[in-house]
Amino acid sequence: MIEEIARKARRASILTASLTTESKNQALEVVAEALWTNKKAIIEANEADLAQAEQDAISPVLLKRLKFDAAKLESAVEGVRSLIELEDPVGQTLDCTEMDKGLELYKVSCPIGVLGIVFESRPDALVQISSLALKSGNTVLLKGGTEATNTNRILADIIAKAGIQAGLPEGWMALMETRADVKAMLELDEYIDLVIPRGSNQFVKFIMDHTRIPVLGHADGICHVYIDSDADMEMAERIAFDSKCQYAAVCNAMETLLVAKSVAGEFLPRIKRKYDSVQVEIHGDEESRRIIDCRAAQDEDWITEYNDLIVSVKVVADLEEAINHINRYGSHHTDAIVTSSDKHAKRFFDLVDSANVFRNCSTRFSDGFRYGLGAEVGISTNKIHARGPVGLEGLATYKWKLVGQGQIVADYAGTGGRAFTHRKLEKKFQ
Repeated sequence: MIEEIARKARRASILTASLTTESKNQALEVVAEALWTNKKAIIEANEADLAQAEQDAISPVLLKRLKFDAAKLESAVEGVRSLIELEDPVGQTLDCTEMDKGLELYKVSCPIGVLGIVFESRPDALVQISSLALKSGNTVLLKGGTEATNTNRILADIIAKAGIQAGLPEGWMALMETRADVKAMLELDEYIDLVIPRGSNQFVKFIMDHTRIPVLGHADGICHVYIDSDADMEMAERIAFDSKCQYAAVCNAMETLLVAKSVAGEFLPRIKRKYDSVQVEIHGDEESRRIIDCRAAQDEDWITEYNDLIVSVKVVADLEEAINHINRYGSHHTDAIVTSSDKHAKRFFDLVDSANVFRNCSTRFSDGFRYGLGAEVGISTNKIHARGPVGLEGLATYKWKLVGQGQIVADYAGTGGRAFTHRKLEKKFQ
């Protein structure tokens, strides 16, 4: 069953790769209209999922993710339409080299092919991912969290049919619904080009360990904010609060707050008052607990992604200790420094080995939509291909296109052969 779905997606990917920008944009508009036209049915399906989730007593944080009301649907539709305004990542001439007169080499962006994407119980993620796949000319197999089964099913049906109505090939998008489907998908390296898992550390590691297909993603979102010795205290308070509390259940929320010893006595009491106002649970190291009343941090706190209103706090001697802590315990996702020192900021940017490194702003800005990437299919801590929020550009690769006029390699071989010019040209592939 899944093999046949993947085979159809592979055939469809050959056709979607050749779609014009205009046809893809028209399809996105058809998808947006179809979603809004069917809003009543979508919301009813989501209400059924919510009712079941409440019966199953899932956490309030996960329940918030699952909710897909009229406001979230409207935002999702706006997100689909926002992609229409973005530049097509496919067909871009990335480089052009004259190898010899009349022999021109082009490096041109193209779709990756077939994507297999497994994501959490967030119905808006299904809309984002499928529309990003459409705009980038890829086909996609999707598996969402089981808590969102009804919502995912109706969204996938609407989007897939709208795409076909707009001229996309059958099989350009398909929904998987069981863990067995995912396990089967991981064996289909003949048809699937890239797997993007979103979810828990344990889940992502399982995916990485059980497939030959390249995997793009991150296993953890252990993000830090470091309050430097010369940070503005009011700014530091706002950033430390927003990074933890604006939305605690996501991978770019701060999990560990590091505070320079020289300002800990002033900063920790004020941030504790702020955290107490929304019932944040603080796990502090020994030095922190001398200053504020909080639970004792354990070794595992430094490597825990809470996804909740819990934060670990550590007082560090200086910038160097902060950087060392982040590189040792962090997940290379998003880390921020609050400082007025350009010198300290530069050292933080240079030495923190993360996909997203910030100065004087919340870790929550680490997001494809906020970056202007047209939402995101996920966040990658890989160092090869895409890194950080993965938007349209991260769903494209490239191919080399060589255009000649009858040249053969024998003409360039040996001591008397022609020499290559290897001259850079400002030309686009036509």
